[in-house]
Amino acid sequence: MMNETAQSSTAPVVVMQRYEMKYILSASQAQRLLARLEGHMLLDRYGRTSIASLYYDTPDSRLVRSSLEKPKFKEKMRLRSYGMASPDSPVYLELKRKADDIVYKRRVQSTVPAVDAFLAGRGTLGADSQINREITYFRDFYGVLIPACLIIYDREAYYEPDGDLRLTVDFNPRYRVDQLNLTTSMAGSLLLPAGGAILEIKVQEALPLWLSRILTEERIVKGSFSKYGAAWQLQQRKARPAAQAAPGLVLPA
Repeated sequence: MMNETAQSSTAPVVVMQRYEMKYILSASQAQRLLARLEGHMLLDRYGRTSIASLYYDTPDSRLVRSSLEKPKFKEKMRLRSYGMASPDSPVYLELKRKADDIVYKRRVQSTVPAVDAFLAGRGTLGADSQINREITYFRDFYGVLIPACLIIYDREAYYEPDGDLRLTVDFNPRYRVDQLNLTTSMAGSLLLPAGGAILEIKVQEALPLWLSRILTEERIVKGSFSKYGAAWQLQQRKARPAAQAAPGLVLPA
């Protein structure tokens, strides 16, 4: 397995395989948790970083609808930038799969124009490799993939100096379904109540006892949360009043 040790490594990480656990934090829980990490984990050298992820889906939202059914295997594709992108800045096209609670990621560095051309069916993303073949197969299997949702958040990433434990806290998670690009702004509608955050713990083995104890004492409970899935559900709920007003239109349960 290859570990994604924050962003402190000088070599680009293109393959990741690990367990990921998610938790929703209130503002006070997030503050207390970060204070208690001192002496156990270090903040990576980037500090707090704004990240934008543009999710692609089929026109009928096949990928997000499948993911929300919580199958044993699911996959998604997103284009990620660290800060707002420009046409020439590096972005990362990621293929993320989850099988039996293990997360597998494949990513390739590119640019926005090159990714746009690739998703339109023109060529590949650089030299031939297993990662490029997997991403190309995904594109060809689903046929038409369009920008579906932009997820933005402000991340702090922590790593264990002598271990494989990685922890991220995503503050102010937000989304938008218009201006679906990485070059316009980092604005969006909040996914959580003000001050809320998303904790992700990423590890190849079991949680250390000290972290399990902190989670228990702070009443931080593991849950299931997909940023794209939550945004899609919010949009569906917003659309229902207008749809209900249309005569003869029957909404799904």
